[in-house]
Amino acid sequence: MPSTVKSKIDDAALVAKRRSQILGAAIELFGKRGYHATTIREIADRAGVSTGLVYQYFGDKEDVLFLALQTVLDSYKERIPQAAEGLRDPLQRLRAAVHAYCRVIDANIDATVLAYRETKSVSRARRNLIKQKEIETNALIEAHVRDCVRAGLLENVDAELLTYQIVMFAHAWALKAWHFRGQMTVDQYVDRNLALLLNPQLTELGRRENMRLADAAAR
Repeated sequence: MPSTVKSKIDDAALVAKRRSQILGAAIELFGKRGYHATTIREIADRAGVSTGLVYQYFGDKEDVLFLALQTVLDSYKERIPQAAEGLRDPLQRLRAAVHAYCRVIDANIDATVLAYRETKSVSRARRNLIKQKEIETNALIEAHVRDCVRAGLLENVDAELLTYQIVMFAHAWALKAWHFRGQMTVDQYVDRNLALLLNPQLTELGRRENMRLADAAAR
């Protein structure tokens, strides 16, 4: 099974537009009915296109699922570096990266939940690719954690484990959005969780810098 999804259409802009339209319908139906119970015809009907048109942009239903999962992971890799760009303070970069990660999740809640439910439904080769992309995404956050340790802002923590704790609370926004969205914004959710995770690990220098950042944000 190929790791990429081929299209019979050469126009890149049209491919992106049509795939986005079809993926939106597919993610909605996969979430409501499950991947295996949903047909290509149902996806086409929900997207307002013909079944034949779907096959112009995807080889089969697994292609649709794989691209839905891959698109979110690609968004992390794009948005996290953008969020930290131009920021000099390591703690500020870490916070910006986590906020960016959670905003991608907030914009793709159905797809994030779908990843938990249906990653097992793609081929082993594609599961391995998804895992590798997740590792690469997590490494972007872990690099900021390590920068904070090197700068003396965080104690000598287990950077990989702390990163995965951050990733898990980020995913919980999607898994428990029904509960949290009525109580706080996604940014408030991130700030409160980072306080729980990072504050106990801050050095004296880190606490001073954290207070400075908080004061600057409040102005």
